[in-house]
Amino acid sequence: MNIAYSSCPVCNSSDLHFALTVKDHTVSSQTFEIWLCNKCTLKFTQHIPTEEEIGSFYQSETYISHSDTKKGLVNYLYHLVRKITLRSKKKLIENITGSDHGNILDIGAGTGAFLNTMQMAGWQVTGLEPDILAKQRARELYNLNLQPTTVFFDLPAESYNAITMWHVLEHVHRLHDYMEQLKKLLKPNGTIFIAVPNYTSYDEKIYKEFWAAYDVPRHLYHFSPIAMTNLIQQHGLKLRSIKAMWYDSFYVSMLSEKYKGSNNMISAILTGLISDWKALKNRRKASSLIYIITK
Repeated sequence: MNIAYSSCPVCNSSDLHFALTVKDHTVSSQTFEIWLCNKCTLKFTQHIPTEEEIGSFYQSETYISHSDTKKGLVNYLYHLVRKITLRSKKKLIENITGSDHGNILDIGAGTGAFLNTMQMAGWQVTGLEPDILAKQRARELYNLNLQPTTVFFDLPAESYNAITMWHVLEHVHRLHDYMEQLKKLLKPNGTIFIAVPNYTSYDEKIYKEFWAAYDVPRHLYHFSPIAMTNLIQQHGLKLRSIKAMWYDSFYVSMLSEKYKGSNNMISAILTGLISDWKALKNRRKASSLIYIITK
């Protein structure tokens, strides 16, 4: 049974309308409708599989966050850039928290590359990951024992100086329950870092239904800065700042060109450059955004 929304998953408004139809290019080749909330500007995937049934839509060796594959040019380039982004994430967390150590929780840890970076820097790490293959790779690559995401609601309150969700919140069925639990798990002076794609970016305007960051049906929600701010404030949290993820526009554009059937890497690079250039003027237009949140 699929989930059909009659009200917005973020603000509960019933002022909704159909926006576009997008194909699952990764696993099923099925098409899914994306709807828009006219009140908070959230886009969301309509008729999504339930939490119990969506697992089959992640079963692909090309799903990089689970398989860590280097097959294909796009995935090879992803791994090259990841070395840079891992360092920048570590620096961001240390700058914002004002510390080079502490307890960090990473939700949706994938194959563990980020947590390994933080552990090597002296942080006490906890990682949650639902995918068995990804957890196996984390053990093989970094000797990390990631826990299943089912323990999320059982973790001790006020335990973490930093909590990270790198492109994870858009996958979570129990959206408001997660936000409440994030608040409970955070230490009084802790910080939450949530990175999600931004459909108000230039690259989305170019690729539209082929925009890879829609990634239906795995991406349940498609956030704008307005929608994310609404969600954060609903749960009594404070949005401290928004940062751009500069390299995402290139990766997303390369995948989008592939989905279009053109594989035009020059066009992808040009789109990524323009998208980042526009985001230099207005950070809220970057292809992906990091929301920095406190109590």
